[in-house]
Amino acid sequence: MKICSVFLSLRKDEMYLYVDKRDHLKRVPEALMEMFGTPKHVMDIPLTKDRELARVDAEKVLAEIDEKGFYLQMPPPKDDYMLDLHRDRPESGVR
Repeated sequence: MKICSVFLSLRKDEMYLYVDKRDHLKRVPEALMEMFGTPKHVMDIPLTKDRELARVDAEKVLAEIDEKGFYLQMPPPKDDYMLDLHRDRPESGVR
């Protein structure tokens, strides 16, 4: 088990950074922190490889924290139907 701190990016919607609470953000590369922006602490969670998380695999999170010092959770892909909202619709006469 590892206690992880989870941070939210204020720059990119639904982007999260998981780190070992003991290390805080010390092992996160400076270039990533510049892209991520000011981190907002969301929570600390006890994490085991079999814990269920909403959008990521806990085992992968733990492995990347051990290997790289962090796990970056990217925003989910936008649904295709949302992308269609901005396309021309010649059949409806609306452009």
